Amino acid sequence: MAMRSWAGRRRGVWVVVGVLAGVVLVFFAVRLVTDVPGVVTGVLPRADSFQYRYVAHPVPAYVHIVPGMVFLLGALFQLSGRFRSRHLVGHRRLGRVLVTAGLLSGVLAVVVGVWFPFGGPTETGAAAVFGVWFLITLVLGRRAVRRRDVLAHRRWMIRAFAVALGVGTIRVWVGVFQLVGVLAIQDGRGAPWFGVSFWLALVLHVALAEAYLRVGPRPGPVRRRVAVGPAV
Repeated sequence: MAMRSWAGRRRGVWVVVGVLAGVVLVFFAVRLVTDVPGVVTGVLPRADSFQYRYVAHPVPAYVHIVPGMVFLLGALFQLSGRFRSRHLVGHRRLGRVLVTAGLLSGVLAVVVGVWFPFGGPTETGAAAVFGVWFLITLVLGRRAVRRRDVLAHRRWMIRAFAVALGVGTIRVWVGVFQLVGVLAIQDGRGAPWFGVSFWLALVLHVALAEAYLRVGPRPGPVRRRVAVGPAV
């Protein structure tokens, strides 16, 4: 009965994960449609508009965004037990790519958050704190799997994925603040609330990841001893 109950909860978790990943995909498409014409023509939008920083600084912005999308979408496969059990070699190879993409995206997340934050110091603080935490989880996850500690590797990668998925929840909070009238993306009004969205979303995701790791089912001893080689 307990296992059936957990299976139902796990399906619910995957539904939420899918929705948030979809939100990130939609906003990635919006960014491309909105920013690419300005980047190609060199015509900058208003300096107080949200898209200004993406058009004015496309290299750091998209070196953060594109690898971040690769990490987020690839992690959906990596965290699937079915994918790992059926395609272990592919899991290892994809893991190498995703760790590299995640590290690149995480470093640039801090750079973008410090260099040209739309939400001011509030966003800068969140980008620095959670960007560094994301990088730490990736490094420790990589180290764990090189020691063949699959359980620790899995836990650190869940933590990393939770932070990456927080991008979707940030957009949800931005939408809430726009609806209540305290944030306007197009003219920069109420921009500090954009930074507040970062804190609310990412604190929630870090906390939920820890809760999941505490109450979720533990892999058995045989699975923990599986030799995975040096690859992530």
